[in-house]
Amino acid sequence: ALALFFGLLQVGNGISQRNSDGITVTGSARVEAVADKASWTVTVQEIAAQPSEGIGRVNSGVDAVQKYLTSGGVSADSVTLGGLNSFANEEYQNGNPTGRIASYRIYRDVTVRSTDVEAIDRLSKNIGTLIEEGFSVNSNPPAYYISNLPELRPKLLENAMKDARTRAEAITKASTGSVGAPKTVRSGPIQVTARDSINAEDFGAYDTTTIEKTVTATVSVFFAIAK
Repeated sequence: ALALFFGLLQVGNGISQRNSDGITVTGSARVEAVADKASWTVTVQEIAAQPSEGIGRVNSGVDAVQKYLTSGGVSADSVTLGGLNSFANEEYQNGNPTGRIASYRIYRDVTVRSTDVEAIDRLSKNIGTLIEEGFSVNSNPPAYYISNLPELRPKLLENAMKDARTRAEAITKASTGSVGAPKTVRSGPIQVTARDSINAEDFGAYDTTTIEKTVTATVSVFFAIAK
């Protein structure tokens, strides 16, 4: 079950803005979420004097990576192979190109996209075993996503509106008048951050480095004050 948490955010130099016609407050709501999708790319690369030599070693490394993934619980259907790439490294002497080829860099990407987030996390942390076996691999950090963000957004905005009204009522409680209908509403960007993080971006954030996340929505609401 998802637990909703409500917070208060400052607006300008205070927690609210008020004039004779009404009051503007910011409400927020957040939910803790766990990533249910992961994407991870491993690059197998070799430097060789001749392309054929490097290609052979890269193909062996790609086979080893695929075996490592499937033996670790990843479905073969989740693995995608990129194209084979080759670049010539030019020879230099005293900082000047000689016009000759010194070596070739051959590489190929192996990308896995899976809903088994824990398996991807575990495999990415243990990829060093392939390096110990002599394979030249470069592991990019896995990216973790939540697939139900579209479903979370409406509920978060609804509860952020409730939070805004609660704050407005608390602010006006000691004064004459009562909080009326909302006149204008402006929603802020959705923030998907590492759990308990206080980082936020002006145009929204989506942290892909962590499995456990916090999703936050904010609204700025102008309420009329009934006399």
